[in-house]
Amino acid sequence: MNQKVPVSRGNIVFTYTILVFIWATTPLAIVWSVHDLHVMWAMVIRFFIALPLAALLLLLLRVKLPIHKVALHSYIAGSFSLIGSQIFTYAATGYLSSGIIALMFGLAPIMAGLIGRFLFKQHLYSMQWLGMGIAVAGLSIICLGGNTGQQVHPVGILLMLLSVFNYALSIFWVKKVNAQVEPMAQATGSIIVSVLGCMLLLPFIWQYAPSHIPDTKSLMALFYTVIMASLVAMFCYFKLVQNIQATTLSLTNVMTPMLAILIGSVLNHEKLTVMIFVGATVLLSGLFLYFYRDIKASRELAQKIKSN
Repeated sequence: MNQKVPVSRGNIVFTYTILVFIWATTPLAIVWSVHDLHVMWAMVIRFFIALPLAALLLLLLRVKLPIHKVALHSYIAGSFSLIGSQIFTYAATGYLSSGIIALMFGLAPIMAGLIGRFLFKQHLYSMQWLGMGIAVAGLSIICLGGNTGQQVHPVGILLMLLSVFNYALSIFWVKKVNAQVEPMAQATGSIIVSVLGCMLLLPFIWQYAPSHIPDTKSLMALFYTVIMASLVAMFCYFKLVQNIQATTLSLTNVMTPMLAILIGSVLNHEKLTVMIFVGATVLLSGLFLYFYRDIKASRELAQKIKSN
């Protein structure tokens, strides 16, 4: 079994920054990719193209793909952050704007906290419960204020909650398995499992198979989701899963929503109502309270290290 190679703090910060940028732009890329494709076919094609590219990267980087029992278990766990999450995200594109999809992923820390509390018996402080309540209140405001066409729809909200649950569950599951495989191997193995899941889906969507070459906008967005979201982001994601705490990784989803909403507004002309903006602010305020203890502890630790 491979030994875990230490990673520098600068490397982790750089990886974290790339992941935030990709996840802020991926919701819009997903929305654009289904512009001229059936939503499920856009997802299936994404994984089908990502697999050979990931395999090629493994060969070029000379990274082995372990196939022992623990590694296979880890690939299954990792696939829940890919097809397990994305199947609901793609389905939600018909109901929500890209900005709201990104905002829903901001709930990942809360979902991760609930999973940690009820499945792994982790303790939650009163400040965290208060933050959760405020975040849910913010989500309620968004739902009540989303009366502009497909801006917000209860079905889309439910689909995204399922997506975020699978994503958050995957973080804990991969860390619990602790297979100690290279991040690129973990990403490739999880893509393989996702492709197998796509193959099981094909009989149900075959009638919607593309009958023409998608337009340029859809193609460019599709390749962005393949290269950046399925390969680069997954490499960064699994690298961070192995080197930082699950709650710290979930913080990426606190940083991306407002950036994604701005990107969607500028590039996709997505309208923002006052209620949606207020709800987003309340939701993110709840997330700040949820992480207040962690932020405070990190600052105290940094000051202590600096003083020494």
